Amino acid sequence: MKDTNKHQGLRNQLAKQLQEKGITDKNVLEAIKKIPRHLFLNSSFEDFAYQDKAFPIGAGQTISQPYTVAFQSELLQIEKDHKVLEIGTGSGYQTAVLVTLGAKVFTIERQNELFKKTSRLLPTLGFRPKLFVFGDGYIGLEKEAPFDSIIVTAGAPIIPQALLSQLKIGGRLVIPVGDATQIMTLLVRKNETQFEKTEFGDFRFVPLLENKN
Repeated sequence: MKDTNKHQGLRNQLAKQLQEKGITDKNVLEAIKKIPRHLFLNSSFEDFAYQDKAFPIGAGQTISQPYTVAFQSELLQIEKDHKVLEIGTGSGYQTAVLVTLGAKVFTIERQNELFKKTSRLLPTLGFRPKLFVFGDGYIGLEKEAPFDSIIVTAGAPIIPQALLSQLKIGGRLVIPVGDATQIMTLLVRKNETQFEKTEFGDFRFVPLLENKN
C-alpha cells in the first residue's frame, strides 16, 4: 500500500477534527498529520482509516480511535528523549505517535500474532521503538525503569502496582480503569509513596489481561 496526497489530505482533515474535539497539543496534532494510519490497518479498512473510529486488527484487539490516541498522548506531556513505557503495542499506531513525538519507547505486547506482525511493520515504516517486548504488561519492565511516563492502551480493572513503582518522581501514568467501560485516569508521582490522581470521562478499550501470552 502507498501513502498518497489523498491520504495526506485525509490526515489533515482528521487533525482538524481532533482539534475541534479539544486536542490542543500541536506536536500531537502534527504527529497525527504525519503518520499513515491506513498502513496500520487491514487493507479492507483502508477507505475508513481516517475516520475517528476504532477498528479490529486481529487477535481480538483493536486499533484505538484517533481521538483516544491523541487524548492519551496529550496527557503524557512528552518531551524529546523521554523514556516512555507502552503497555499494549497492538497495531503499533500509538507507538508510532510516541516515537514521532521524540520519545524513547519501550513497548510490550502479549498477543504473539500481533507482536510478530507489528515488530516487522514498524521498522519498514521508519518507526523504531527502543525496545519491543513480547510479554505481560501487568508487570511492566522493571529492568528498564524508571520511566518518564507510562501509557496503557487496554482497559485495566485495577491500576497495576508494578506500573506505579516504575514511574520516576514527577512521572505520569495514563491508564483507562474499569471493566465494561473505563475512566481515563492520570496518575502523577509526587514522591516515593504519593500519587496525584485526575479522572477524565468514559472511554471503551479491550481488556488488559494478566498472565496471558
